[in-house]
Amino acid sequence: MDQPKVAIVDYEAGNLRSVQKAIEACGYTSKITTDLDDINSYDGIILPGQGASDAAIGKLNELGLMKSLKNQINNGKPFLGICLGLQLLFDSSEEGDLPGLGLINGRIRKFSDGLKVPHIGWNQVMFTKNHPFSQGIPNKSNFYFAHSYFLETSEEKHQLASTDYGIEFCSAIAIDNLVAVQFHPEKSGNLGLRLYKNFLNMIVHR
Repeated sequence: MDQPKVAIVDYEAGNLRSVQKAIEACGYTSKITTDLDDINSYDGIILPGQGASDAAIGKLNELGLMKSLKNQINNGKPFLGICLGLQLLFDSSEEGDLPGLGLINGRIRKFSDGLKVPHIGWNQVMFTKNHPFSQGIPNKSNFYFAHSYFLETSEEKHQLASTDYGIEFCSAIAIDNLVAVQFHPEKSGNLGLRLYKNFLNMIVHR
């Protein structure tokens, strides 16, 4: 494959340029886009995210992207979700009323009152299985988090990593072509860039 084309989905809920700069630092190009043709024709998709669940889902619906994203993921296109981009993959969220993409069974829950919210800063990520996305990442590496909600799912077979923040929660998932992380690789230094490179390699070797 020639250099892959990566679509960074712009639904007004992410630090899009930071993600694009991380892709550029890996030697690749990407396009920040809402265009259905781009998302359907490009080789890989990144769904970044910061913000509220209902606002994000509402914007994706407004742009007509929900069905297209689900189709592309189900058809095997490499996909990376980041922070809110992970949370939107599941059925529902305590943050709002609108249903998520429903690609995986699970619910997004708010951290309990006994924990400082939001969870901001560096925390350890414990990888629970091998996957091309985590290749070369030492177990118990630190990554940068910024979130108030976490994933609760019975689909443990899809868990790639976990993190302890008063409770242990799933901080990364991997299902074939779909990978997603609760932390922000673009804010996590060289190890974060390595994750982006691994994702790009997944596209190249698809």
